[in-house]
Amino acid sequence: MEILDCRGLACPQPVIRCRTAVGEGAAALEVVVDNAPALENVQRFLQGRGYLLEVAQEDPRCWRIKAVLADGGDGLPVGSVPVTAPQGAGSGAVEGGPGAQTLVLLTTETLGRGDDTLGMKLMENFLATLPELGPRLWRLVLVNGGVKLAARSGPALESLQRLAASGVSILVCGACLGHYGLLEAKAVGETSNMLDIVTSLDLADKVIRP
Repeated sequence: MEILDCRGLACPQPVIRCRTAVGEGAAALEVVVDNAPALENVQRFLQGRGYLLEVAQEDPRCWRIKAVLADGGDGLPVGSVPVTAPQGAGSGAVEGGPGAQTLVLLTTETLGRGDDTLGMKLMENFLATLPELGPRLWRLVLVNGGVKLAARSGPALESLQRLAASGVSILVCGACLGHYGLLEAKAVGETSNMLDIVTSLDLADKVIRP
């Protein structure tokens, strides 16, 4: 069994090291991480590739993840968030056209600069209006202060939950949630990492950053 000691590694290095091991054909892995975002991201990555997991917490800041490839599995993606391109991406879709797949990148909890109270109201209106994009809207990515939108009750969170229920993918930066102490408060979306985010930006036909 290959052992990957990922303690002290910043996002997305633990996932990248796992991806390398999986790509080299590892049937069994033991991954050691020292933060909750890495724990969640590594688990999701390995589960998405057909591994069965056993997780043990050794102390408040150390988890050991044992992963064994399930019978019949081959380490290929199984419903993994960043791997499958959105419908139309890379298949002749015209940027901005009817078949384009749009990603929205949110880096703050407010829209615009000047007055934060006004900015929060504008963001609430922006999120409530996104369904007007229809099937073109593929994914929302929340980073830095934008993750607060997924963890604080109110109209913005309700709009995000409606988007998720309609099938829109929502990725929430795990390192950012940890920075703001909001890991447990996240109420919508998938806790994600920079590898997922960069891959998503690359796969999108169009990126909106309000």
